[in-house]
Amino acid sequence: MNFSSEGDELYNRLISLNINSKKSAFLWGTRQTGKSTLLKSKFPSAIYIDLLKSDLYARYLSAPKLLREELSAAPVKTPVIIDEIQKIPMLLDEVHWLIENKGITFILCGSSARKLKRGHANLLGGRAMRYELFGLASRELATDFDLIKLVNRGYLPPHYLADESEIKRLLLSYVGDYLKEEIAAESLVRNITGFHDFLAKAALSDTEIISYSSFARDVGVSANTIKEYYSILVDTLIGWNLPAYSRKPKRRTVAAPKFYFGDVGIVNHLAQRGAITPGSELFGKAFENWVAHELRSFNHYADRFEDLAYWRLTTGVEVDFIVGKNALMACEAKASSRVTSDHLHGLREFKKDFPQTAKTIVVSLEEISRLTEDNILILSVKDFVKQLWDGELF
Repeated sequence: MNFSSEGDELYNRLISLNINSKKSAFLWGTRQTGKSTLLKSKFPSAIYIDLLKSDLYARYLSAPKLLREELSAAPVKTPVIIDEIQKIPMLLDEVHWLIENKGITFILCGSSARKLKRGHANLLGGRAMRYELFGLASRELATDFDLIKLVNRGYLPPHYLADESEIKRLLLSYVGDYLKEEIAAESLVRNITGFHDFLAKAALSDTEIISYSSFARDVGVSANTIKEYYSILVDTLIGWNLPAYSRKPKRRTVAAPKFYFGDVGIVNHLAQRGAITPGSELFGKAFENWVAHELRSFNHYADRFEDLAYWRLTTGVEVDFIVGKNALMACEAKASSRVTSDHLHGLREFKKDFPQTAKTIVVSLEEISRLTEDNILILSVKDFVKQLWDGELF
C-alpha cells in the first residue's frame, strides 16, 4: 500500500488490513501516522464519515440513530469508514446493530481509546479485528531510510518529510493539538497546565523504568495522579508500557514496567534535546527508542504477536528487550561503533538463567556484523533491519 503525505515520496505501508464482507475492524494510531490516507487509498469507493468535520460531528452527536437510518436506506456494498470514532461512542451501538442486522462491514478509525474504554462503550464484542498503525518503520522507508534523521525527527510521516526549517514548529503544533484536541476537548484531565508539565518530565525518562512514587515526589502530586497520567498516554497511543520479563526468575528481578513514547521526535521536543548526534548519551536513548519501535512494528505488522518485555536484576544487570514468553530473542540496543565485552554482560547473565534462549543479539553502530565466540550476534543497523523484516530474528 503506497502512502504519500505532503511530499512526492511514496512509502509502502506494511500493515495488512484483511477486511472482508464478514469482518469489521478497528484501526488505531496516534495522530498523523497516516491512517486516513491509508484507508482512502485502500478503499477509494468506501463511504467515509469524518467526525473531525464539525457539521457531521454535531449531526451524529445529537442523533446517533441517523447513521442506522441512512445506511439502512440503500444497499451498502463497500466498507463504511468512520474516522475519529472515539468522539461519539454512542455510534458504536448503531454500528453493532448494522453489523448484526444489515451485514455491513465497518472500519472504525481512531487516535484514542480512552473515552471508549472509560465510558464502557460498545467495542463490538469480537465482531471487529484490531489493527494499529505506527509511525514509519525502516522497511517502509526503503532507500529513504536515514537513522540520524529518524532519531532526530521521529517516525511520523509529515515530520520525516518536512523541510528542516519546519520541524520545530511542526512538533510544537503537534503537542499543542494533542493537548487541545485529545486531552482538553475530551476532558481527560482537569489541569491541562499540570499535564503539560508532566509530559515534559515524562519525556526525560523515556525508555526508563517507571517509579510512580519517585515521579510524584519530584512534581508534587500524588502517585495515583502520575499513574493516571501515564495511563492517559497509553490510551491515547502517545506511549506504551514494556513489562518486565518474569518467567520463572532464578534471581531477584525488577517487576516495574518501562515506558516508551511511540515517537522519539515528540520526546526530543518535550525534553528540549536539540540535535542529537552519535556518541552522546541522548543519542543512545533515542537509539533504544528506535529499536523498540522497529521490534514493535514488525511484531504487529507480521502478525507475530509475541510478548515484548525487558529483563533486569535488582543488581542493575539488564537486557533491553526479550521477545516471546520462551525468550525467542534477547536484544540489546547499543549506540556504539565498537561493542565491547562490557556491553555483552547483560546478555550473558540472561543466558545463564535462560540457556534455551534462541538468539542473543546486539543492535549497534558497528559497520560490519560479527558473531562472538559464545554466539552473541552483533548486528549493524543495516543488517538488523534487513534480518528483522525478512523474518530471520524471530
